[in-house]
Amino acid sequence: MNMRTKSLRLHDVAIFSIMAVLAGCGLIYEYLLSHYAGRVLGAIETVIFTMIGIMIVSMGLGAFAARYIKCAFTGFAWLEVGIALLGSTAIFAIAAIFAFAHTLPQVIAHTFGLPPDLVPQGGFIDSLLEFVKIIPYVFGFILGVMIGIEIPLIARVREKIYGEHLEHNFGDIYGMDYIGAGVGAALWVIFMLAMEPSLAAALTASANIIVGLLFYFLYHHQIKWKELLLLSHILVASVIITVGMYGTTWSEIMEDTLYKDNIAYRIDTQYQRVVITERLMDPAKPTVLTLYINGRIQFSSSDEHIYHAMLTYPALAASARHDSVLIIGGGDGLALRDVLRWQPQQVTLVDLDKTLVDFFTRSTTGESQEVNVRLVELNQESFSDPRVTLLFGDAYNKVDELLQAGQMFDTIIIDLPDPNHPDLNKLYSARFYAKLKQLLAGDGAIVTQSTSPYHAKDAFLSIGVTLQHAGFTHVEQYHHNVPSFGEWGWTIATKLGRSPRQRLAALQALPLDDSWTTKGKLLAAFEFDQHFFKDRDTIRVNRLGSGIAYQYYRQNWETEQGIYPTNQDSVRDF
Repeated sequence: MNMRTKSLRLHDVAIFSIMAVLAGCGLIYEYLLSHYAGRVLGAIETVIFTMIGIMIVSMGLGAFAARYIKCAFTGFAWLEVGIALLGSTAIFAIAAIFAFAHTLPQVIAHTFGLPPDLVPQGGFIDSLLEFVKIIPYVFGFILGVMIGIEIPLIARVREKIYGEHLEHNFGDIYGMDYIGAGVGAALWVIFMLAMEPSLAAALTASANIIVGLLFYFLYHHQIKWKELLLLSHILVASVIITVGMYGTTWSEIMEDTLYKDNIAYRIDTQYQRVVITERLMDPAKPTVLTLYINGRIQFSSSDEHIYHAMLTYPALAASARHDSVLIIGGGDGLALRDVLRWQPQQVTLVDLDKTLVDFFTRSTTGESQEVNVRLVELNQESFSDPRVTLLFGDAYNKVDELLQAGQMFDTIIIDLPDPNHPDLNKLYSARFYAKLKQLLAGDGAIVTQSTSPYHAKDAFLSIGVTLQHAGFTHVEQYHHNVPSFGEWGWTIATKLGRSPRQRLAALQALPLDDSWTTKGKLLAAFEFDQHFFKDRDTIRVNRLGSGIAYQYYRQNWETEQGIYPTNQDSVRDF
């Protein structure tokens, strides 16, 4: 092997290593912006895919734009400084813009001495709030263009080093790009998904600036404006270190503006962003705690008893027995608390997020201790009850394990988030309900929370239609007002015998006094206005993979917000 060949191979090792690291960084930036945009926009189900789509398209545009950069060495070196700077600060910049937009009405009201009921809204304020919703996509687009420029430039750099056209140049570089992206995806899932976004951004940008410096020192003789470039690396490195040290605190301050109440505690799990707020309603009483997951309210301590009573009581009262109960979801332990009041012999609870369940299981230390203690008291330490068996993982698969084990349950309670994400859609499918039907005793009852019949009527009706399609003999739906949510709905079903409503009506007295539920409330909950179900025959069954429940839900909420679909977009016209 001659010296030139050896030198070229060393250059290849350096270039391929740089490309692999940058590919991993690029993928992490893509996931990071998607994940964070979903958090601040509160619509993870569409935001993640929109962001990824925009970044992929913009990367293509970046590849085209690379041809206009005359010096590949200089262009690539400056490009990495720019990507590191934007990648490390994008999250903070998005948070700052959202904070400004959401606090502006209060600033105006305070400046002009306006009363609370006259805080500016509509007009310019609404336009501003709508405008800031595109800001995450703008950052994603710009970053995508910059990432897209990398491969064409590094390919030109390699050919410049060889001094000739390389037949498999792009194939080799793309190969390392894909491998690096795969490593980046693994790092994101294993380590960074549960990491505070600004810290994850700073770590990723650190890798970016390090390989940028490596490229600079290897090829500085080919780079123009070397001194200015080196100074830029130092300045950007300082920014990255600052973001790494203080970004979490700054982001939390910005995030506080997105909630009406004070944030008492927040945590990133592997699956979701959990925020707990508190509000002082009455000086003589404890503050009201409200739990949000990915920006959506899950419960408020002031009225969660209403939701959980309406979720659990009808199904348990309609079941012939309640010795063995299955709960799917309910990681806060509140539905479990209510079930345990019925003195079951055994309760199995299936939830995806062990970190969340752990937080609601035992007291912790540190800043979360006070909130944690109150929440454990709220669920009456239900997870510590020896009758409770916890299973962690995807409920769709865990149900298969229960079937294989020959399990049967007197009552099944499903307390899952709304079908607001394609991944959740399968847990509202006919196939999933059919599997649960096999787990349910013949004289038992099953119930599932079914989103709002007011705000998401089609999704609500589809859940009922889907349960019926899964083979349940009697499927009925009911509703009640939960102040924190508004009008909310549930769907209850039985396999044999009388309908749930008939079983409740036949009760001489309620079997359990929970200090809130009455027979009148239960029966009244099954009443809707006379035309509510008139379009039920046009509602489609949510089959596995069809995405119908998700589409109904998204369409209903967009209509609620004034975004009306065309006929071509209507779920009913599919």
